[in-house]
Amino acid sequence: MSPFQRHIDACNNTPSPHHLLPFRIAAAQVGWVRPELAQALTFLPRDVHFDAGGVALAARFRTPPARSAALEALSLQLRDRGFLRIRGEPFDIRAAADGPVLATIDRGAIPAFGVIGQGVHLNGLVRKEDGLHVWVGIRARDKAVAPGLIDNVVAGGIPAGMTPANCLLKEAVEEAAMPPALTALARPTGRASYILSNEEGLRRDVLHIFDLELPEDFIPRPNDDEVERFELWPAARLLAVVRDTDSVKFNVNLVLIDLFLREGLIDAASPDGQALRAGLLAGP
Repeated sequence: MSPFQRHIDACNNTPSPHHLLPFRIAAAQVGWVRPELAQALTFLPRDVHFDAGGVALAARFRTPPARSAALEALSLQLRDRGFLRIRGEPFDIRAAADGPVLATIDRGAIPAFGVIGQGVHLNGLVRKEDGLHVWVGIRARDKAVAPGLIDNVVAGGIPAGMTPANCLLKEAVEEAAMPPALTALARPTGRASYILSNEEGLRRDVLHIFDLELPEDFIPRPNDDEVERFELWPAARLLAVVRDTDSVKFNVNLVLIDLFLREGLIDAASPDGQALRAGLLAGP
């Protein structure tokens, strides 16, 4: 098995979510909830209904704004009971990654309800005479997730109402002081997705991947508290770190494996390469 496969397996530790209860909005299944959270929801019969198909937001919430308000109230009550945390960032709820928006929910409640979460990741590339180099960020050591680990030059969740491209422009300014005119040259290259169970619930994440060819004289600069510093690495060094260590943030490994396959640093036509490519799309 390819030494890169362990990163894909780590992000896909839930082959089947059928030990969880389906969560629906109207007729659409949008997520999965744990039995303990479902039990807590039984105390809110005006807002949540149970049937043979699982758990559903009450049918009286007929519009996205009404559903969003109901989910906000539910999330606050569940926070007070220790089931989730509130982050103050609304995210869109869709039954499929490209589907219509059915409601919004606080980012902190996404795994508790098992709904799809979407984000953007940017590979900052510099092509020199001695080969491909990649900008990486070293995450701040006080971050709750993956402190001190290697990250993409820009990455972030997609807030409610934003497209991946618009989100990338916002994140690039906030995280790397990257001018919008430069970021706008980034090209979408595909997606990676995974299904991961953790202490918060079920993460069903879709990562929108972009490549940006950067001039050699551009140096990203930390512009918020996400990263301590940026470093420009030869792609071969970065490949070795992904292959041999656990120094890279868990889902960033998938973005980099995708890059290595596209750049020919991993043979995409080999059996291992084909298995990696399929594994990068194991989620929703």
